[in-house]
Amino acid sequence: MLSAGILAYRKGARGLEVLLAHPGGPFWRKKDSGAWSIPKGELDVADDPEQAARREFAEELGPSASIGPLQPLGEVRQRGGKRVIAFAGECHFDPAALASNTFDIEWPPRSGRRQTFPEVDRAEWFDIEVARTKMLSAQVELLDRLLAIAAVDGAGR
Repeated sequence: MLSAGILAYRKGARGLEVLLAHPGGPFWRKKDSGAWSIPKGELDVADDPEQAARREFAEELGPSASIGPLQPLGEVRQRGGKRVIAFAGECHFDPAALASNTFDIEWPPRSGRRQTFPEVDRAEWFDIEVARTKMLSAQVELLDRLLAIAAVDGAGR
């Protein structure tokens, strides 16, 4: 499976911060450390990775989640084999404006009842060190790639 996503960042008073999304649904409800992710979604074979990343960013965060030019961060492989093509871009999204799309599942399992959940139930800005503890372990490498780009651009920590 292949996905595309965006590691959004901003330069704040505390240095570089990144925007992470917490997955919605009952499985993730009580998980925090190691559960957050960059906003991302499935990439169809015919999709342009950058355009798919932009589409998924808007679907997971809402229409107010705009992002400027993107820089490629390369690919990471998550547990279970999912590959994620990532991009970085500067953003000024307000997490209070989160308006994620939704999905339906049978919940509780084998109950015959379907419930609707947001794909993302929370979004927050984190400094780099906190983000390292919040993110899915396979995506932490994207932070180092972002820092390398930021150092070249003069953004630094």
